[in-house]
Amino acid sequence: MTTAHCCEDMKRNATQSCAQHPSRFDCPDALIEYFPRLGEYGLIIHDGGQSVVTIAFCPFCGAKLPTSRTDD
Repeated sequence: MTTAHCCEDMKRNATQSCAQHPSRFDCPDALIEYFPRLGEYGLIIHDGGQSVVTIAFCPFCGAKLPTSRTDD
C-alpha cells in the first residue's frame, strides 16, 4: 500500500533517511515521523528518546491530515 502524502514537502520529510543515523529519532534533520499502521503523523521531539507530538494539519501546506486509526 502506497501512502499519498498531502504535499511533496511532507512526503520528503516523512520518508527521508540518513546515512549517519540509523534511527530517524537520532537525526537532527528528521522532522516528521509517519506511522502507516495508525495513519498518524507526528513532529519528532529530539530529546534522546522516540517521542513525537501528533499533528492534525500539515506544517508545510496546511492540509488536514487523515484521522488516526488508533481506536480501530
